[in-house]
Amino acid sequence: MKGTHVKTLDTLEARTTTAPLALRKLYFVRFAFAAVWAALLFATASTLGPLSVTLLVIYPLFDVAAAVVDVRTARANGGAATGLYTNIVISTLAGMGLAVAATSGIPAVLRVWGLWAITAGLVQLVVGAVRRRLGGQWPMITSGGISTVAGASFIAQAGGGNASLGSLAGYAFLGGVFFLISALRLKEADGEG
Repeated sequence: MKGTHVKTLDTLEARTTTAPLALRKLYFVRFAFAAVWAALLFATASTLGPLSVTLLVIYPLFDVAAAVVDVRTARANGGAATGLYTNIVISTLAGMGLAVAATSGIPAVLRVWGLWAITAGLVQLVVGAVRRRLGGQWPMITSGGISTVAGASFIAQAGGGNASLGSLAGYAFLGGVFFLISALRLKEADGEG
């Protein structure tokens, strides 16, 4: 019985040690993707052409792929998987919604993106809060809060005369920076929030 208890503790400790490493790698990839994506969208932000529409649809689909990878870490640590599954559904719907909205113009895209930013931001905030014990999650919590505010601003911008995709590029890049900060904090966190 005692040997089983020690083995269980060793397994739990191994999972706790590998979770920050897996998240760190994922967060670095998410930062790199966001930086490249933002630069490409910013270069094509004035119109809804084939490249900008492709970029708009790819971004939430990349979010889905990242969440699928992230689910493995969450399940191994007994936390946040429900929030990640929710994010997979929301981001899949956003990708489809953006493909449809792109046929109606930039204001429609901003409305769909704004709704997605609000809902995905709330999910990110919750997932970060659940993961606080892993360390490095305050940037994710902050990013989730900022995302909800930014989403509302995109919806407001859609109703004005200055509707542009450029603000989405800035939003994505800032989100990427938060992933970078979190990745760096995970390396140093040693279990601190």
